[in-house]
Amino acid sequence: MHPRLLKTFLAVARSRNITRAAETVHLAQSSVSDQIQSLEAELGAVLFTRSKSGLELTPAGLALKPVAEELLRLDGEARAAVQEASGQTSGALTIGALETIASARLAPWLPGFQASHPDIAVRMKVTDSGTLLRQLEDGDIDVAFCFDRRDASKGGADQRFARHTIAAEPLVLVAAPGQNLVPCDLDALAAKRFVATEPGCIYRHMFDTAFAEAGIGASELAAEVGSIGAIARLVAAGVGLGLVPRLAVSDALERGELIELPWPGRAQAAPLTMIWRRRRVQPPALRHLLAAARDTLAPASSGAGSGSESANRPKALFANNSGKAVVS
Repeated sequence: MHPRLLKTFLAVARSRNITRAAETVHLAQSSVSDQIQSLEAELGAVLFTRSKSGLELTPAGLALKPVAEELLRLDGEARAAVQEASGQTSGALTIGALETIASARLAPWLPGFQASHPDIAVRMKVTDSGTLLRQLEDGDIDVAFCFDRRDASKGGADQRFARHTIAAEPLVLVAAPGQNLVPCDLDALAAKRFVATEPGCIYRHMFDTAFAEAGIGASELAAEVGSIGAIARLVAAGVGLGLVPRLAVSDALERGELIELPWPGRAQAAPLTMIWRRRRVQPPALRHLLAAARDTLAPASSGAGSGSESANRPKALFANNSGKAVVS
């Protein structure tokens, strides 16, 4: 079974749709169908059946899926071992990030990394935190940069992944100019109206945790939105207060569109973390990027643009040596 066929098989198994699988593996739909038929002919079994909700794995397909994942993992480690033994450092990497981190931290940093490692081609995918972990699990990205949950170190972290916290990004309480209120305690603050992201988002988890740690319920929400950028704009319009990472609103603070208020409690911070799959042999290109990020990806002093944690939206962040934007 050729790894190419197994990769296509897994793309179809995960998306349950030929069209979406074709987009994932960068093939025409007809090529995806042909590859699935070739794999079925080689194995002598039907791998998928059609249903109203999409393509479903047959018992044979279900049996193949974990084996295919293991074979592709071994294929990747074999290639990495050969590269390591032969001293190769070149390669292609796909990194994923929340849009806030991509624009405020990675965009200024990546050009310097590429200048130091011109033989490593880097692509970026920008999406939400849940999708980042799924893409990491599926092998669609090599490393994810996101805000990690602070309870991940208490037994809740997936042991298939390794983690390294790069920085602790402070959370700031922001309001529209002219609202110079200074709540004396968290109980008084909890009575105010806030703008926050939707449940399930890492930013919402930070918001809820900030109040939960003080033993009180979170405040009434004036609005739930799916974008940090939208939160900043709604807060600037006076809809409510916001509690967000400073890097997401530093530009708005500098322009005077928002003001920062004191947080009446223990200082809150979000761990900016990179996450990657554990392997017996890491590809040399990935090892170089992880080492560089540990050593040199320091918080910028300014220039954090407001951004959204938007799902599945790639963004060109930097140029390669030929001056063409690297996109994915």
